[in-house]
Amino acid sequence: MVSSWPCFPALSNYQLYRHENSWHGSLAPMVGTMVADACFAAPPSDVVVATLPKSGTTWIKALLYSTVHRREHPVDSSDHPFNSLGPHECIKFFEYQLYTGNRIPDLDELPDPRLFATHVPFASLPRSVLASGCKIVYVYRETKDHLISQWSFANKFRVRDGLEPLSVEAATGFFCDGLSPFGPYWDHVLGYWGAHLAHPGQVLFFRYEEMSRDPAAHVRRLAEFAGCPFSVEEEEVGVLDAIVKLCSFENMTGLEATKGGKTELVFGAVENSSFFRRGVVADWVNHLSPETAGRINAVTEARFRGSGLRVYIGLLHKFC
Repeated sequence: MVSSWPCFPALSNYQLYRHENSWHGSLAPMVGTMVADACFAAPPSDVVVATLPKSGTTWIKALLYSTVHRREHPVDSSDHPFNSLGPHECIKFFEYQLYTGNRIPDLDELPDPRLFATHVPFASLPRSVLASGCKIVYVYRETKDHLISQWSFANKFRVRDGLEPLSVEAATGFFCDGLSPFGPYWDHVLGYWGAHLAHPGQVLFFRYEEMSRDPAAHVRRLAEFAGCPFSVEEEEVGVLDAIVKLCSFENMTGLEATKGGKTELVFGAVENSSFFRRGVVADWVNHLSPETAGRINAVTEARFRGSGLRVYIGLLHKFC
């Protein structure tokens, strides 16, 4: 049945498969999504990171893991997990790592709160996530910067696989047609935005640009949301700031786990360094012509109109 679903070329090194109004990068994670929906049992204490690919996923995983586990794994400890594992090994994806290879993982031994991740749209989350009231952390990245990061990532693997790299114009065409992993982009963002508006205590909605501007404030909110707020003493001795520094691009890319490690995903092992790209805000100006940027802005304004979501148009932001 799965192999009969519609598939098309897209902004990816794979053809994308259509399922339940979203596009998936290959068949295996689609099956993983369905198995997780049927089998995953979420207590209210679980925390799930949800993002589109290339929207700050690695960063938010690192921040959440190091914040929640800061007492058993102090930032300055020589045996901190980040010295041997990448963030994607510390917080695993339902569809890429846990519910794969015809297996149902035993998750009962994970410490509370259990931390998980997914790229699927809100409507495709495991049903127990929605029913249990567990926490969801979503990161939204500006449309054009997301596109450029996804384009760069896809071309890296297209070259590896012997495929012709996509031009930025071709990538934009696929993107505006909704043909990007777990897209359409706008539907994905609006799904979690609507859930945040309806249930702000269950769904935390971060903007990548604001995280970049003030990471410490967002780590503080993240800790409170996950049920492990920083004490006054911790803040005074610099624990929060140390977590921000630990999870910075400069520090993470210098770790041996990043430089030489790999993460096993459903389609094979991926070098941890592949997940790191300096996510400079408004980097799109170095890649997109004014005409192409205008095309993307027009779609974004039309799709987000009336949502109340603050979006970035050009180098400014506005409410739609």
